[in-house]
Amino acid sequence: MSFFVGLGIGLSLIIAIGAQNAFVLRQGVRREHVFTVALLCAVSDAVLILLGVAGVGVALQAAPWLIVIARWGGVVFLVTYAILALRRALKPAETGLVATPDAAPSVATAAHGSGTTVTAKKSLTAVVLATLAITWLNPHVYLDTIVFLGSVAQTQGDGRWLFAIGAFTGSFVWFFALAYGARYLGRFLSSARSWRILDIVIAVFMLVIAAILAFGG
Repeated sequence: MSFFVGLGIGLSLIIAIGAQNAFVLRQGVRREHVFTVALLCAVSDAVLILLGVAGVGVALQAAPWLIVIARWGGVVFLVTYAILALRRALKPAETGLVATPDAAPSVATAAHGSGTTVTAKKSLTAVVLATLAITWLNPHVYLDTIVFLGSVAQTQGDGRWLFAIGAFTGSFVWFFALAYGARYLGRFLSSARSWRILDIVIAVFMLVIAAILAFGG
């Protein structure tokens, strides 16, 4: 029973729309290092949940300044990411998502006045760093996993570790489903206009979350 309690609560927390989900969705649509992104997000959740169940949540509640640091670090990161997304959306070059059936698509830029196409794809290192940043600089992830899930797990008694397994099983299921399911959206984002709209939506969403973190207390 503890496993299913953890699974249900974990899914209810992680499925809520957030900056991390928006990032995973975008990487899935781009088909860019999809497995790595999903795995990093899921493993990060698992580590944080295990820390919470092990009792770190109590220490974190006793040192609120750690949450403050995480909060403002997250605000800075989210605003920076939003600016970069707006920059991509507003730049004059024609860009679109080019999907191929047997390989990962890339963002293609048509050279002005020529018939050539230049493809640009972020390196694995850049994607890994971005994934880790958007995951570990989000103070909500600490509140949700270490503090909240860690506290709830303590109510399960001897079943707290089954609760933890259920919670991070939900994370693995969700992130891989989101990342790989997003790949099929590629055909709807083949035009430059639709890709720019997605970037604008993501940018606005990131700014809203940053505002909530900064002023939501």
